[in-house]
Amino acid sequence: MRHRSGPSKPSHVFDRGAEWESLTAFVGRPMPHAMLGIVSGRRRMGKTYLLRALVEQQQGFYFGATAATEAESLRQFGAALAEHARSPVPFSFATWDDAISYLFGLGAPDRGTGPLLVVIDEFPYLAKAAPELPSLIQREIDRFQVEANRMRLLLCGSAMSVMGGLLASTAPLRGRAQLELVVRPFGYRAAADFWGVAGSPALAARLHAVLGGTPAYRRQFLADDVPGSLEEFGDWICRTVLSPYSPLFREARYLLAEEADIRDGALYHSVLAAVAQGNSTRGGIAGYIGRKSVDISHPLNVLEDSHLLVRDADLFRAGKSQYRITEPLINFYEAVMRPAWARLESGHAAEVWAQSAERFAAQVAGPHFEAICREYVLGPGRSLLGTSLGQVGGGIVSDPATRQQIQIDVAVVEAGAGDRRPTVAMLGEAKWGTVMGQNHVERLRRAREVLAGRGMDVTRCALACFSAAGFSGALRDEVAKDGGDVLLIGLDELYGRVTPARLFG
Repeated sequence: MRHRSGPSKPSHVFDRGAEWESLTAFVGRPMPHAMLGIVSGRRRMGKTYLLRALVEQQQGFYFGATAATEAESLRQFGAALAEHARSPVPFSFATWDDAISYLFGLGAPDRGTGPLLVVIDEFPYLAKAAPELPSLIQREIDRFQVEANRMRLLLCGSAMSVMGGLLASTAPLRGRAQLELVVRPFGYRAAADFWGVAGSPALAARLHAVLGGTPAYRRQFLADDVPGSLEEFGDWICRTVLSPYSPLFREARYLLAEEADIRDGALYHSVLAAVAQGNSTRGGIAGYIGRKSVDISHPLNVLEDSHLLVRDADLFRAGKSQYRITEPLINFYEAVMRPAWARLESGHAAEVWAQSAERFAAQVAGPHFEAICREYVLGPGRSLLGTSLGQVGGGIVSDPATRQQIQIDVAVVEAGAGDRRPTVAMLGEAKWGTVMGQNHVERLRRAREVLAGRGMDVTRCALACFSAAGFSGALRDEVAKDGGDVLLIGLDELYGRVTPARLFG
């Protein structure tokens, strides 16, 4: 059954339309029983801002937990609940069992009409102080699947490994949630709008390569200090990210330290540094930090669970994969800041930045540009192919004739089924600082021939050149004269200032 759309999103909440619709649909679902939702996301993503706006609109109850002992947390919860109920004195609960029972009692049908929204923010703090909480909530959720109850409970937290574990395996709340929402960073286009730099794609791409789509960095951290033009980017980054007096200076370290499962910070920083330096395979990472591959399984798993690393499967080589850092600021820190930390702490930001141009292009902007290109194909560029998308990623095509490996940065591959062969819808190469020419197209054509020889369907395979530096006149002339299946996609196309022609109907 399709539910009516919920209340309109407040104008002060930027973007987040899909998240708002999911939350209001959860709250307004016409069920007579209690419902549970899990909301997670890394810090600084605006989860609290979003949920407070929802609570205000729904006239619900919000409780933000802090790092405290069990007794203090219980007192804080009782005081917040009493304030919500407009009680002249704080509520005093002897145990969390009493507190949770009382909370769900507020959702009884005789206590009001309509859903009762309750948000418990930073739930991992409470679960650490009182490990029995998930089981107590499970008991009440199960009870009120039989008895009527208006409760709509949202548990929210930033410790990704903890929040992910709430619904995993044999966890008490497994199978109890009707909503599991991850609040992610803004996409690269939304981030450009948020920072007010959408009119300058070259600036927007560099800004996103350093700070990504984290909302808090603009307003809470930098008080709306935004570079006014591409020419101002260097001065801006020196007075913000690279300045020891800026709150962003140590932010990458804090992001890692905040994860509950990370104990040996030096080891985890070394793993991230290895990836930032271009060692993207398990063996490459292990060799960089001087460990055996088997010895780094745990830190790799923790970093993946914390959403700091992601493992991308090679679309053309079964069993092969590469790791990449998902948080741009951490990648920038490991590639640019950490090697020059002493000089940066001494106030030599301009000197460090001047000497980091090549490193920034190769280890920060270049890999990030590839990720943006894949995001483009998944989102605004999806209509170019005129077909349902398969898996979007990258990989290496081994050419047996020349014994060379052809790196494919952006690929779209649909898996085969039954008698249908695997289909390659796109093969693309992405270059940050290179003007792309006819040789790049020829390399993609050769990769397509190799894949056809393997039995893959490439009859409608587009060849895409993505470049932040532009394209040679010869390549542009060739495509203009007889582009056929070749796409040229620069920054203007990526940021929607120019719409490339659709290839297939």
